[in-house]
Amino acid sequence: MAEHAARGEGDDELVTERFPADSLVRSGADDVERAAEAALRPRRMAEFVGQRVVREQLSLVLQAARGRGRAPDHVLLSGPPGLGKTTLAMIIAAELGASLRVTSGPAIQHAGDLAAVLSSLEEGEVLFLDEIHRIARPAEELLYVAMEDFRVDVMVGKGAGASAIPLALPPFTVVGATTRAGLLPAPLRDRFGFTGHLDFYATDELEQVLLRSAGLLGVPLAGAAAREIASRSRGTPRIANRLLRRVRDWAEVRGDGTLSLAAARAALEVYEVDQRGLDRLDRAVLEALCQRFGGGPVGLTTLAVAVGEEPETVETVAEPFLVREGLIGRTPRGRVALPATWEHLGLTVPRDPGTLFG
Repeated sequence: MAEHAARGEGDDELVTERFPADSLVRSGADDVERAAEAALRPRRMAEFVGQRVVREQLSLVLQAARGRGRAPDHVLLSGPPGLGKTTLAMIIAAELGASLRVTSGPAIQHAGDLAAVLSSLEEGEVLFLDEIHRIARPAEELLYVAMEDFRVDVMVGKGAGASAIPLALPPFTVVGATTRAGLLPAPLRDRFGFTGHLDFYATDELEQVLLRSAGLLGVPLAGAAAREIASRSRGTPRIANRLLRRVRDWAEVRGDGTLSLAAARAALEVYEVDQRGLDRLDRAVLEALCQRFGGGPVGLTTLAVAVGEEPETVETVAEPFLVREGLIGRTPRGRVALPATWEHLGLTVPRDPGTLFG
């Protein structure tokens, strides 16, 4: 099992999210994964595939700012993990010809942490704040003033004798990224001049991503193989590139080095990624729900015990995709299997529709 920190539904508390370490279709990434992604990232807006609306809107913002010779408005990018928020932040800096400063919300736990970063920014620099919804509350007020007035107040002294010394900052651009836009306070959200939401990719867009990545990796990828991998990638470029690397491994070790349709199918079968992009955990949840509990409703804890996982794993790792695909429904009485689940598992849908919806 691997462990990753994730914000809970409450305030600033962090909860531990556990998920199977061997899973290939999880949208999160660790340091090793990010290093592998770096070589495949597009460097310019013209190379970025997908997100047509956001890409066009953001291009206009950047072109207008360059024409005026000023830093563009602050940018907020929201959406599920793996869709390209970090990549777009890097592209923004490249398009502006500016340097990029990278930090994250969890790294800023005190106002002084943020003040140190802001006071060292240069004119026109881009500050990328990943997971901005997890920035410490004491630092938020400081960020408000810095984004709006390009000023940071440095506190000198303590107690009744303390005083604030205003320190002017050069114009800069904050690019914030979040997977939980609803957790952003309204005052912070309102200070972004441009907000873009990234959606899941269509299969043909992921095909383009895969063909480009295969070219960068120097491996021959057949068009049919690209479509097969794309169709199992959950609409997420990060997952698509991860599956591509595993298919490449299979082709080099057990095949002739060519990423053909047969190689793609054989490799994905070895790694237990089925035609809909479901992995071992996803299928275990669906099978338990249908075969052990008759389609539900069943409580989250009971379902998690049945598949040998923590409730947090089922809720945060498996459920989002299964709900989005119309395979699981969430009701006040518990989880239920929808008709598509029975069909996918090759089982007969119960005659009584009440068992489907509790």
